[in-house]
Amino acid sequence: MSDILSQNEIDSLLSEMSSGRVDVDDVVAGKIRPGRTDVVNYDFRRPNRISKNQVRTLQSIHENFSEVFSYYLVSKLQTLVSFSVTSVDQLFYSEFILSVSNPSCIYVFDILGTDGSGILEISPEMALTLVDLLLGGKGETVPKPRTITPIEQAVIRGIIEHALSDLRNAWRSIADLNFKYSRLEVEADFVQIAPSSEIVIVISFDVKIGNSSNNFMMNLCFPTFALEEVLAKLNRQQLTTSALKQSKKRLYDNINIIQQQMAITHLPLVAELGKTSLTVKELLDLNVGDIVKLNNKVNQEIEVLIGTKRKLAARPGSMSGKKAIKITRPLQDEDLVEEDLTFKEKEF
Repeated sequence: MSDILSQNEIDSLLSEMSSGRVDVDDVVAGKIRPGRTDVVNYDFRRPNRISKNQVRTLQSIHENFSEVFSYYLVSKLQTLVSFSVTSVDQLFYSEFILSVSNPSCIYVFDILGTDGSGILEISPEMALTLVDLLLGGKGETVPKPRTITPIEQAVIRGIIEHALSDLRNAWRSIADLNFKYSRLEVEADFVQIAPSSEIVIVISFDVKIGNSSNNFMMNLCFPTFALEEVLAKLNRQQLTTSALKQSKKRLYDNINIIQQQMAITHLPLVAELGKTSLTVKELLDLNVGDIVKLNNKVNQEIEVLIGTKRKLAARPGSMSGKKAIKITRPLQDEDLVEEDLTFKEKEF
């Protein structure tokens, strides 16, 4: 009978859970019993500045950021891009600095309205892959890590500033934070945004670009002293309704961006006048002035290819002294299995 809760214990448990002071997972696991205070060991060397509920909310915020930012990179790089949040950790700033590779791309940004700054850190391999794609490359091979040049820094800066803009929009569901690009550092030892013993929040992302099997890492680092007022607002219930409203708005914005990018995309258009087949001997015997007979008849339509797909039927002709075609109709499924297309005069 000792496992049965009284009504007072049930009311107390519901109150603690709704306020966020008690984690549901801990109650299910039996770690917390209503009406009883359990003693928990406290590590003075590694204090937890944010609760589990706040960690979940931070993860939701940055999952929204990664989704929107990946859409932007898809339209900008014209290739597949996927982002995912791998972890939200609390570390000493000295531990974070030791984990940064050397050389690296450490973008420092100011958190306006506070005395703190943040860090957006990406690997040199990811930075060089972005530069390659922005300059028309395919980004298929992962470059060796090295310090990026001033020209490469200028090419990639627009991507970083857009990332900070998307990050600001993702945080709007909780607080009106503004992030402003400050500078780039390639060595972590020269970046000092917090004391070594200060607890910082580190959000890690797993990034995949293009068809490459290699994944890249990206990290965001926030000192907790710069977000003290904001952390008090990190409440899962507060985030839910506002996040739903913003997700619908982002969906429509993303659709409009994709439509705009598709509208200016160039596609090759080829009008195929006809087909025939030749033996290798006939091909070798061809001379200037020889006539090659096609399978098409004069009154037949020709096929128009958009990219590599047969999409339209047309008739050849001329206009203003130039060769031209007149689109007659879109090709149907039954047309694509027939060898010839017979033109039918419309009756008016």
